[in-house]
Amino acid sequence: MLLPGMIWLFMFSIVPMFGIVMAFENFNPGAGIFHSRWVGLDNFKYMFQLNDSKTVIANTIIIAVGKLVFNLLIPLIFALLLNEVVNLRYKKLIQTVVYLPHFLSWVIMATIVIGIFGYNGVINTFIKTFGGQPKLFMADAGIFRQLLIGTDVWKEFGYNAVIFLAALTSINPNLYEAAAIDGANRWQSMLHITLPALSTTVVLLGVLSLGNVLNAGFDQVYNLYNPLVYSTGDIIDTWVYRLGLQNLQYSLATAAGLFKSVISFILIVISYNLAYRFADYTVF
Repeated sequence: MLLPGMIWLFMFSIVPMFGIVMAFENFNPGAGIFHSRWVGLDNFKYMFQLNDSKTVIANTIIIAVGKLVFNLLIPLIFALLLNEVVNLRYKKLIQTVVYLPHFLSWVIMATIVIGIFGYNGVINTFIKTFGGQPKLFMADAGIFRQLLIGTDVWKEFGYNAVIFLAALTSINPNLYEAAAIDGANRWQSMLHITLPALSTTVVLLGVLSLGNVLNAGFDQVYNLYNPLVYSTGDIIDTWVYRLGLQNLQYSLATAAGLFKSVISFILIVISYNLAYRFADYTVF
């Protein structure tokens, strides 16, 4: 039963690992991996001398941390508010509506976002209707990061709220009844019962998200960005794509990808240890 999965893992996860050798070579497609000239760490030294590398690393960290924070807070707030809705039919309808964007690919989501924020989009049509000047939202480097974080939260907050809604069902209802007898209102019950009960879940999700802090979302950025917003929207993944597949700098692209993988591995180890320390979370 495990054989197909093991073959898939070997073919698509283990075999491609040998390609990291290109990060230490001046790779020549004509000579191949085994006959290209070995250059050691020169590709890494050259990468860190480029201004682009500093820009994409900073962009990646800022965008990823923004997504991490808001993808934790917004679903938590939404789950708390939805938990206060008494009408079950209305509650399920809201949950279903906000859950749907999670199943859409970023190709479709990008089309929707451009339809809203594009030059001829909904917002600019509204602005022109009232005599204002249309604005190039998708080409404004000053707001592109916020646009990326906001649209990512819009796509995922319904799905992420499921975890908090599940955690809310585990709270003993007798605690709320005892609080009501003592005269606590719904806000006080949320403050002193619900939030402390969710604190472990929040800490666990936050700590585990640290391992993905360098995954700022290739699909989203690639479908939304353009050269005018490279200064604030270009991340490591899209930079590697351009270096490797557009500029044919295979060795430099591999070095950048390997750098990201090593840092991500270190962050995963740190986050796992923090999760064990603060939330008693273990895989084995």
